Amino acid sequence: MCPMIANRLKAPVTLAITPLCRFLLRVGVTPNVLTVFGALGTVMAALYFFPNGQFFVGTLVVSLFALSDLFDGTLARLSESGSTKWGALIDSTLDRLTDASICAGILIYFNQEQGNSFTVLMSLIVLITGSLIPYIRARAESLGIDCSVGIAERAERLIVLLVATGLYGLGVSAAIDIGLSLLSVLGVITIAQRLRVVARN
Repeated sequence: MCPMIANRLKAPVTLAITPLCRFLLRVGVTPNVLTVFGALGTVMAALYFFPNGQFFVGTLVVSLFALSDLFDGTLARLSESGSTKWGALIDSTLDRLTDASICAGILIYFNQEQGNSFTVLMSLIVLITGSLIPYIRARAESLGIDCSVGIAERAERLIVLLVATGLYGLGVSAAIDIGLSLLSVLGVITIAQRLRVVARN
């Protein structure tokens, strides 16, 4: 299994953003506020820009709001209250919402404007697998089984998706289909890997 991007980059990214996170805490920004702000911004941007065919600008705006996901965990660790179960629940729930909104924006555009059944189908598969992957992990962990495995965690999937939408916005017409097809395959493989872990336990 490939090492996940989030795990490999966690230490250097955390080191780089810690000073800014300390500043945000000093001015009163809480982890949960930042999580909600980033999620709402991502959802609104994805459901406005993508259905209107503004894929490059939409990718930039979505990426900007998605960066908040890098900060809220570090903010929580640096805050006096630390990480909380409520904060973890909000973060996980809103991650699902933001991922779904990006796929929904793509689906709406290609269904209404382009009538591209292949792209719509791939969007649906990515949407479904993107929900199943974290669900399987959460369900497995509720059974006492560590299931943080897989070739494509959220960070990888989000990067592939946003690169695809950005390139499509720059005129690379095949980028969306290639990106969604890749994510569909990776999603199915990740689901199989997690189910296999649970089956072995």
